[in-house]
Amino acid sequence: MVSEKIRILLIKRKMTMSELADKIETTPQNLSNKLSRDNFTEKEMQAISIALACKLDISFSLEETGEQI
Repeated sequence: MVSEKIRILLIKRKMTMSELADKIETTPQNLSNKLSRDNFTEKEMQAISIALACKLDISFSLEETGEQI
């Protein structure tokens, strides 16, 4: 889910994965692996949001009601 959003942001920002990897100080291969596994730490997501000039919102919501916590 996060990976899909990052891919959409890359398109909107007209940025390649290599450019993003460079901005967040990782290798393109490492970024590609993380996107494939959809496995990012909060710190990595914050760095990505800065690199892509967007706001990161992390929230929890109850499945039954949709209430956000």
